[in-house]
Amino acid sequence: MGPAVGKPKSQSPGPNAVDRLSTLLAEDLAAVDALIHQHMASPVGVIPNLASYLIDAGGKRIRPLITLASARLLGGGGDAPRKLAAAVEFIHSATLLHDDVVDMSALRRGKASANLVWSNSASVLVGDFLFARSFNLMVETGDIQVLDILARAASIIAEGEVMQLAAANDADTTRERYMAIVEAKTAALFAAAAKAGAVAAGRPGVEAAALETFGRELGLAFQLVDDALDYGGLAATMGKNAGDDFRDGKITLPVVFARDAGDEGERAFWRRVMSGERTDDDFHRAVALLTRRNAIAQTFDAARAHAAAAATALTSLPANAYTEALAELTDFVVERAH
Repeated sequence: MGPAVGKPKSQSPGPNAVDRLSTLLAEDLAAVDALIHQHMASPVGVIPNLASYLIDAGGKRIRPLITLASARLLGGGGDAPRKLAAAVEFIHSATLLHDDVVDMSALRRGKASANLVWSNSASVLVGDFLFARSFNLMVETGDIQVLDILARAASIIAEGEVMQLAAANDADTTRERYMAIVEAKTAALFAAAAKAGAVAAGRPGVEAAALETFGRELGLAFQLVDDALDYGGLAATMGKNAGDDFRDGKITLPVVFARDAGDEGERAFWRRVMSGERTDDDFHRAVALLTRRNAIAQTFDAARAHAAAAATALTSLPANAYTEALAELTDFVVERAH
């Protein structure tokens, strides 16, 4: 192992963090894209058409990049990390297709969601196909440990989505319960993506554990920023409509902060709107209450704390360009809204 780094310094927060990773991993990423298109091929035309509509819609490929970088920073390379990176993207894409059906979303990655263009049934079934393809890719690596890591992540993600569904419209959802949902539905795949890369590089011990922590904390930061952006982000930035969480009755961290700091009248407002009794003006009032109670700023502060923990998790790993690029990513996930 190379020399350990102190806390990695972030060079340039913003889109350049993803661009740098993409440049460092250009050859690997091209191979991953080829694997993705190869494995989503099917004689049933709607499958590749719908899958490519989502997968080629301009997503940043952050999760596959994490898998590739985690392997490379530990000296790994070759087919196994590439296949795992493609599997990670398939798992992520499948969950997006299913989520959009559950949430009745109209926008994904800046354009009409696949369930609107095709149908709910087609989106669910193509999501199932992508899940199956992800397991094909895992099996092709011949590594039972990485199969276990990603299979566990897939089941945890499903549990998180069911937990979120059960918590919908429940204005009494606690911060602890909500963070458990976020850890399952979002952070678990980030953590598994990073850990799988380390295991594929032949480093299943302390390095894999450090990268798993990095991924989990990064995923938590990523989701909390999304929570904040729902109450003020631009659709062009988010790839979805502002207010979707509010209209779906999702209790996210900004709502928890505002509710807990609010007076009885404000808590009654949150109970009413989260139960589904909303007027056209309620979203604007919600934003005003979040601003009054400093809830958006608190959510960004929480995201920054998780991003800092992600950066700290990298400090015991070899100092190289891949580690530095992952450290930059911890800034990107928080600052991408600015």
